Amino acid sequence: MKTAVVIGAGAGGATAAKELQGKFNVTLLDAGAAFRPFAFDLSILEKLRSTRLFLSEKMIGALYPVYRTERTRDGMVLVSGRAVGGTTGLTCGNAVRVDDGLAKIGINLAREFSELESEIGVTTDHRHLWKKTTNDLFEICKDEGLGPFGVPKAGDYKNCRNCGHCTLGCPFGVKWDASAFVREARDAGARVVQRCVAKKITFEGRLAAGVVTNRGFFAADVVVVAAGGLGTPPILENSGIPTEQRLFVDPVLCVAAAYENACQNTEIPMPFAVQMDGFIIAPYFDYLSFFFNPKWRKPGKDILSLMIKLADEPAGSLRHKTLTARDRRRLDEGVRRCRRIFQKLGVEAGGTFLGTLNAGHPGGMLPLTEREAETLHHGRLPRNVYVADSSLLPASLGNPPMLTIMALARKIARVVIDNAGA
Repeated sequence: MKTAVVIGAGAGGATAAKELQGKFNVTLLDAGAAFRPFAFDLSILEKLRSTRLFLSEKMIGALYPVYRTERTRDGMVLVSGRAVGGTTGLTCGNAVRVDDGLAKIGINLAREFSELESEIGVTTDHRHLWKKTTNDLFEICKDEGLGPFGVPKAGDYKNCRNCGHCTLGCPFGVKWDASAFVREARDAGARVVQRCVAKKITFEGRLAAGVVTNRGFFAADVVVVAAGGLGTPPILENSGIPTEQRLFVDPVLCVAAAYENACQNTEIPMPFAVQMDGFIIAPYFDYLSFFFNPKWRKPGKDILSLMIKLADEPAGSLRHKTLTARDRRRLDEGVRRCRRIFQKLGVEAGGTFLGTLNAGHPGGMLPLTEREAETLHHGRLPRNVYVADSSLLPASLGNPPMLTIMALARKIARVVIDNAGA
């Protein structure tokens, strides 16, 4: 049986490994270790905010090593996760079909979306978990004609305890994450190698021969790179495969207000959303701002926050990522919309404050085009090398990308199998 090495055990890599195992002998490499939910008592950490312990967002890595942060040239904080399951353990659990950009170039993911929704369990039946304030916000958005909708969640929310820790790792096993697919692949015979940092792909002639890592060399008949929107481009570049300077990151900016007993910090994040032109708005308690932004020094239970998630223009790379003038205009429009919603809730004009501009959905540096719609294999890649993550997305989704990445990765894995005659 042929061998496949999959780099990265996040949404794309875990899905690809699960699909490939059995048709190939799969080795799944991940730079992180097993994912574990955040173990600290948040009430104790909240009391420590008045000290000088939390100097900057880089401290989050000391508290919770799964998290990685880096600032772009213009001050935006890029957030990522390093663990088996990738950043899926740190998401809000959203499972949204967002494939307009892929559909425009001729890629149909309907089959894969349906299969994944059935396998992982996707539901919008979680309104019983919403706080009164969240229901009030929903009704305001409806009255404003904004078309709010319950965000589909991956997992079994009948057992949700509304602890509000989704983005720190679900401690009760309610929220689905990609480590479940890693376990399925391993149970089917895949080899999973943790703390294994892929450095580059080596070649014999025009074909990949394997992957060089900090833990040695892994030979392969097929290599699937799924190290994420920030991780995949350096591996490709180190391997002599050029990428494009067109990174998008889905920037997030929260608009918050002091609101007594909102208790949003003990509620599922992003319970509903409003889709605008180029961004979405959703209720979201931002722990990054709560711990590291001095404007957020109020008790957690008394902060109410609305997230703006932007579909930014693809421009720049990791250290040179900047927001364009259009991005800034859309963020400003989002802030105005959020403030109007808060005013309808009774928050006085001028009673809001902003969070820390951050981002965690990078991609777009090896975008697919109409030429690759059938093969799903970028023209710059050797015949036996594939990419299966957000690097392939032609444009920012401006929405939670997990389900879309998984659907694309599954479709790519099937192409790999067909091409190998496996």
